[in-house]
Amino acid sequence: MTSVDSLRTLPDVLRLRAREQGGRPAFAFLTAGEEPGDSLTYLRLDEDAEDRAAALRAAGLEGSPVVLVYPAGLEFVRTLFGCMYARVAAAPVQVPSRERGLERLRKIADDAGTTTVLTCKEVRDDLLARFGDSPHLAGLTLVATDDLPARPAVGAAPAPGPGDTALLQYTSGSTGDPKGVVVSHANFVHNVLETDALWPTEPDGVFVSWLPHFHDMGMLFGIIMPVWTGRPSYLMAPDAFVRRPMRWLEALSRYRGTHAAAPSFAYEMCVREAERTGVDPELDLSSWRIAVNGAEPVRWPVVEAFARAFAPAGFRPQAMCPAYGLAENTLKATGSRPGDLPTVLRVDPDALREDTVRLAAPGEAAQPLVGVGVTVLDAGLRIVDPATRRERAEREVGEIWLSGPGVAGGYHHRPAETAEVFDARTDGGPDDGPHLRTGDLGFLHRGELFVTGRLKDVIIRKGRNFYPQDIEVQVEGTDGGLHPNCSAAFSVDDGTNERLVVVVEADGRVLRGTDVPTLSRRIREAVHEGQRLHVDDVVVVRRGSLPKTSSGKVQRRACRARYLEGALSPAVGRAS
Repeated sequence: MTSVDSLRTLPDVLRLRAREQGGRPAFAFLTAGEEPGDSLTYLRLDEDAEDRAAALRAAGLEGSPVVLVYPAGLEFVRTLFGCMYARVAAAPVQVPSRERGLERLRKIADDAGTTTVLTCKEVRDDLLARFGDSPHLAGLTLVATDDLPARPAVGAAPAPGPGDTALLQYTSGSTGDPKGVVVSHANFVHNVLETDALWPTEPDGVFVSWLPHFHDMGMLFGIIMPVWTGRPSYLMAPDAFVRRPMRWLEALSRYRGTHAAAPSFAYEMCVREAERTGVDPELDLSSWRIAVNGAEPVRWPVVEAFARAFAPAGFRPQAMCPAYGLAENTLKATGSRPGDLPTVLRVDPDALREDTVRLAAPGEAAQPLVGVGVTVLDAGLRIVDPATRRERAEREVGEIWLSGPGVAGGYHHRPAETAEVFDARTDGGPDDGPHLRTGDLGFLHRGELFVTGRLKDVIIRKGRNFYPQDIEVQVEGTDGGLHPNCSAAFSVDDGTNERLVVVVEADGRVLRGTDVPTLSRRIREAVHEGQRLHVDDVVVVRRGSLPKTSSGKVQRRACRARYLEGALSPAVGRAS
């Protein structure tokens, strides 16, 4: 039997799976998040991918980029591997529901240098019906891969090599200017090697995912890792989870899931639903060994609450694995080791604002910070002063710099930004690098990484650093009806002073019980009590108004831009 560790590309891995375990289940899509619908064995996936690859080669697209626009489902999986087989660089994009989403699709197609959009019949027909006259669709060719003719007769094609581009992963972009991260097959292989080394699947491994397939974490944990390990993956649509978060946990229980990943807000949504409806006594989470918590700041109260809420269902606190990663590193950079309880440090918040870390004594005011684990294999990590480029000592805050074979090749057709971000050097000399500048701030404690914030999002008052996510936690705790991940804190310069602005989403249920002036006053009091900061402006907007990334994170800089443009629509009127 061939060892997967010796293979160099993802198509090599899928072909191995088709040969050696072709009849085994590979993927199943859960209709409405519950019942199995479309499914694939490894042999069928290999055959379907070959069909699509042949069509792409017949259309002369071999070696060219394309955009993938698919709803949740397995047609995306078939086409993703078809692109890899044909040496076509795929750029996954969310299905547009509004003109703004269509504009983003067009920006990505233009940046990638393609006019070909691969999709399915349903989406193709819907886009043409609703946006057929839009200038953002002009000149684009929409190809439905689930409506292709029989496999065309084309000659044999060279297999992709490790250095070939497997994916153009477009970052969400905080200002509406998405950048394509060039991910090679070698990057993917190294990243899954690291991930499997840190969180091994074992023979009974089962993946369950609701994450968007066009997002890096959803792709890795829902699609790539299952094929790499040869373990089945059960997928559901993100909106099925959002409508009823317990569907995710029920699928883990039903299919004996061992590996699943989500951002912190998803675990919080599960806790809130458990508080609202209770935990089904039949729910069994004892098989869940790796509960990856990443893609946004990991909040200790959520970690504690989730473990407490689902302990009766067999969830073990040691299964929670906080992690850190980003598209520029393919995905995972660090993660907590399985079997270890998550690490929490209670630190002096005043010292943290001075970029140092002092552990708080019992009884002192303290801010909990959750460790996001360690690097493994050949991955490297340093904490560097972003101004001097000198390496920081343990428990000193600086920018997180990464190195190793999982670091992607740069930004597509952006040499200046690639050099700035992917070719960073410390003051140790020209041979000290290259490193990936993440733009994130953090520190090391006993070899474990702790992330404190985003470099460009830090709010500076009187020479001290305040992290927006800490302010947002206090905002979201002011009313029990506010949802997780529903606020943005940022500063603006009015030409005389820096002003602190908070934008918060509130739905009708909150506003029926609390008027805007009262909610505004509570927010100001909570932020002042927690941070000793005065909030200059509070804007309450309707639910769904905040700009967010594909993974659901609030885009603070895009929100700030809309605030400055006067483009935010207050729910009832500004509360100032």
